[in-house]
Amino acid sequence: VQLVESGGGMVQPGGSLRLSCAASGFTLSHQHMTWVRQAPGKGPEWVSSITTGGSSTIYRDSVKGRFTISRDNAKNTLYLQMNNLKPEDTAEYSCARGWGDDYRRDDVPYWDQGTQVTVSS
Repeated sequence: VQLVESGGGMVQPGGSLRLSCAASGFTLSHQHMTWVRQAPGKGPEWVSSITTGGSSTIYRDSVKGRFTISRDNAKNTLYLQMNNLKPEDTAEYSCARGWGDDYRRDDVPYWDQGTQVTVSS
């Protein structure tokens, strides 16, 4: 299993970023997928999940209305569109198989291999 995140960067508050997660080594279309993040000095938290076919999604309250999760199973890729970014969204973002807080921890063994998002003026 390999999950490679990209698209992070530094933006000002109110800015936007689109994260991508390229999956390989397993059949993406068979898995619910989740974006997770870990902010400096805090524990990891799930951000958003999407079902196998993309028909259902969930978001943690702090990102509802600002983030949109999507997937392209034909391209084996998961996305996270992040709008109206806030300083508190600053974190390392990673993707993992699973749903909500039941995401697979072994998909994120090290928190320096995701994509860094920094929101600062």
